[in-house]
Amino acid sequence: MAAERGPVMATCTAPVNIAVIKYWGKRDTDLILPINSSLSVTLHQDQLKTTTTAAASRDFTEDRLWLNGKEVDVGHPRVQACLREVRRLARKRRGGGEDAAALSLSYKIHIASENNFPTAAGLASSAAGYACLVSALARLYGLQEELSEVARRGSGSACRSMFGGFVQWQRGERPDGTDSLALQVAPETHWPELRVLVLVVSGEKKPVGSTAGMQTSVETSPLLKHRAEVVVPERLAQMMRHIRDRDFEGFGQLAMRDSNQFHATCLDTFPPIFYLTDVSRRIIALAHRYNAHHGHTKVAYSFDAGPNAVIFALADTVAEFVEVVRRSFPPATNGDQFVRGLPVGSAVLSQELVGAVVTEPVPGAVQYILHTQPGPGPQLVDDPSQHLLGADGLPRSRA
Repeated sequence: MAAERGPVMATCTAPVNIAVIKYWGKRDTDLILPINSSLSVTLHQDQLKTTTTAAASRDFTEDRLWLNGKEVDVGHPRVQACLREVRRLARKRRGGGEDAAALSLSYKIHIASENNFPTAAGLASSAAGYACLVSALARLYGLQEELSEVARRGSGSACRSMFGGFVQWQRGERPDGTDSLALQVAPETHWPELRVLVLVVSGEKKPVGSTAGMQTSVETSPLLKHRAEVVVPERLAQMMRHIRDRDFEGFGQLAMRDSNQFHATCLDTFPPIFYLTDVSRRIIALAHRYNAHHGHTKVAYSFDAGPNAVIFALADTVAEFVEVVRRSFPPATNGDQFVRGLPVGSAVLSQELVGAVVTEPVPGAVQYILHTQPGPGPQLVDDPSQHLLGADGLPRSRA
């Protein structure tokens, strides 16, 4: 068997997702069960992805984990929860016994994971990370089951990264969480004109992590309780309708309102949590001025728990709005690297548009723009040369 010659390996990639109906707050912190359902757009892995290699060998003496090249604590409770759940499912699939041809569940595991974007800066790195971890482990053990419930045990929003396109995470009702799952609402091909611009304001780690922040909100914010019980159920139905109909006006308006209400609940938390910065607020004002100038919703912002803006737009708006951003936040030094990802055409702005929309430019406030689109769920990497771990089970040098 292959294990005799070296580790058995599986490598997967997984996407980031951006919620347009936000998840904030758990009703069970151990099982990671949310106080409300949520809805997200999965972003394309050509621009944003996590890559994870999981390896198992009889020669490994302990479980080990490397994140972006640095060894980190594999004993983290959420990592352990995912490992435990995948091994439990594998054991169950084998009827409780050891299949001689299958990978031994007693072998220790080595895991290496890399992001091609800033970790913990409000770009849903934990969602992509845990979705990728679960996908790679499942592949290693030959599991085909519904895995969003397992990914949820690592990071709530990770369950939404188990699918491409437009994804709902159902709140569920059962105390054991078995009905708190992700479901695809529509595939990534459903709305081909939809584009996403990530305006990276900061790659720094946020001052209050999502896990701590949301539980303080649950304990202290009456607005959050009202949002979860009254506002979200109606908005969820509306948003699914807008997506189904490819209605950008409705989709954009609701995405902005929901982002604003999420940050209002952060402000209603005691002590208050501030994820948006002055630059974030300038981007919000810019989007509203731009839409007002055109007389309808052409761009829509959404902010997760961090200062970076996610802007939704249709393909025919991208070039003009990118030029508006460039004029409003002139790049400091990286003019040629200011726009990354999918190509963006050039646009000539009318004096009328510049006069109405571009007010008081702030040089260098936006580090760069990443242009992307909706994309698929986790992917298996077949090429062995792409494994992050070598034959010795240690990270390959990426020189």
